[in-house]
Amino acid sequence: MPMPSEYQHVGDDFERFLAEARERADLATRNQTWTMVDAVLRVFRRRLTIGQGLRFAEVLPPVLRAMFVMDWSAEAAALPFASREALTREVQAVRPHHNFAPDTAIGCVAAALAGHVDRARFAAVVADLPEGARDFWAA
Repeated sequence: MPMPSEYQHVGDDFERFLAEARERADLATRNQTWTMVDAVLRVFRRRLTIGQGLRFAEVLPPVLRAMFVMDWSAEAAALPFASREALTREVQAVRPHHNFAPDTAIGCVAAALAGHVDRARFAAVVADLPEGARDFWAA
C-alpha cells in the first residue's frame, strides 16, 4: 500500500497553513503563529469529550491532529462553550508571556483551517459536536 497522500508532504502543508494563519492574524513570526494555533486548538478541545475530540482530530491534517491531542488529559471534564469574547480571552491566556494572539485569533485560525481540510467531512463532524462547536469554527 502506498503512503497516504496526506503524509507525503506533511511539512510543506503545515508550513502553508502556518503562513496563512500568520498572515490572517498579522503576526510577526511562525513561533507566534504556532502558539496562537495551539491555543485555539486547546481551547476548543476543552469543550469536547475524548470520543468527540478523536472524531474531530480525524478530519484535521496530520500535524494539526498531533497538536490537537498533544498533552490532553483524559481526566479533564468537558467545559461548556462560552461567548466568542470569553473563548478569545481563554486563547490569549495560554502561555500568556509568549502569546500574541489577536482578538480575531479564533476566526483567523478557522479561516486558515478551512482551506486545509475536507470541508464536507469537517462540517459533518462539527455538526455532531456540542452546541457552540459550529460557531467556534465560523470564520
